[in-house]
Amino acid sequence: MTAIVMDGKATLATIKGELKTRIAALREQGVVPGLGTVLVGDDPASRWYVGAKHKDCAEVGIASIQRELPAGSTQAQVEAVVDELNADPACTGFLVQQPTGLDEFAILSRVDPVKDVDGLHPMNLGWLVLGRPAPLPATPSGVIELLRRYDVPIAGAEVCVIGRGLTVGRPLGLMLTRRSENATVTLCHTGTRDLAAHVRRADIVVAAAGVPGMVTADMVKPGAAVLDVGVSRVPGPDGKARVAGDVDPGVAEVAGWLTPNPGGVGPMTRACLLTNVVEAAERQAAAG
Repeated sequence: MTAIVMDGKATLATIKGELKTRIAALREQGVVPGLGTVLVGDDPASRWYVGAKHKDCAEVGIASIQRELPAGSTQAQVEAVVDELNADPACTGFLVQQPTGLDEFAILSRVDPVKDVDGLHPMNLGWLVLGRPAPLPATPSGVIELLRRYDVPIAGAEVCVIGRGLTVGRPLGLMLTRRSENATVTLCHTGTRDLAAHVRRADIVVAAAGVPGMVTADMVKPGAAVLDVGVSRVPGPDGKARVAGDVDPGVAEVAGWLTPNPGGVGPMTRACLLTNVVEAAERQAAAG
């Protein structure tokens, strides 16, 4: 068996096309979606991520609002920029790129929940627990969207999520057990006893623990869907650092569906972030 590749880049391109239509309809109503970003310091990876997000915005017609602060900026200085974007009507949604080296929880909590395109504000996570509509975390949304677009059966499926982090594992477990998905979820982590036994029962495996190659072919049920969300940097044969996921390449010979890494869930995170910006603008338009 050779797994079907779940191409996040191609799916991102499709979603961008769909969003262009929705953005055009908003512009006819006088509403222009705008994504704001706050970048603190000059970390190369953070700068790349922010740049990719604004490149996506330019391609679909979302306005870009960029705020950059130097390394060493104080908590008060960053929070002042957050307050500015909260009050800016042209900014329908924004995020503070992590890491900042400051109190991330305090910064996140200061963002207006309505403008929280990451879906990680404590209020929005609380609404998720309560099953009420609110902005959803982008990466878990991207995982579910990719499963849907590749017609992977979710309802009634046994899902093993590996990783208990705030950005992926915990919210993904909640989202998959909603009535709209109806999956049965086992949430595992690096401290799980006999992880392989849990993975072998799963129809869908989502690896998001940040441990390179932890999911191997002998752990996976034949025909299962395996989504690799892990990102680690390991030395390559030439001594240079390369990106490694949580799933061993040999899984491709056992799984029914498999995401590449990079190029799988990462682009879907960007797609769902764009969707969150557009949905925030649509709510604004509906409210007049």
